[in-house]
Amino acid sequence: MRTHGYGQIGQHRHSGSRGGHGNAGLHKHKWSWTILNDPDHFGRDPFRPPSYYVHPSTWVNVGDLDGLSKGDKALDLTSMGVEKLLGSGEVGGAYEVKVASFTKKAQAKIEAAGGKILVKE
Repeated sequence: MRTHGYGQIGQHRHSGSRGGHGNAGLHKHKWSWTILNDPDHFGRDPFRPPSYYVHPSTWVNVGDLDGLSKGDKALDLTSMGVEKLLGSGEVGGAYEVKVASFTKKAQAKIEAAGGKILVKE
């Protein structure tokens, strides 16, 4: 028997029965196969876009100083593991802050509140 159970002659010889050659149909009729067997085939994660950037946790804003101070007016941020003081937020009091680096905006806000920044290396 020359058809071996595949009906008319030629039905099993070409790529139509298997859905195409190579990667054909991975976004169409082979989508469930793609999700199960090769989920990273298309090379990107839609939940983490290319511009995704997480700021280091070693930066603190001046608005966070009230929570870090615990009643003290002298803060040593370098001993807390903070590398840089940023200028976002409002200053709640006159703080004397020791930090390795800071922004001009942070310095202006602390000095306007009556405090000062000491550079600690």
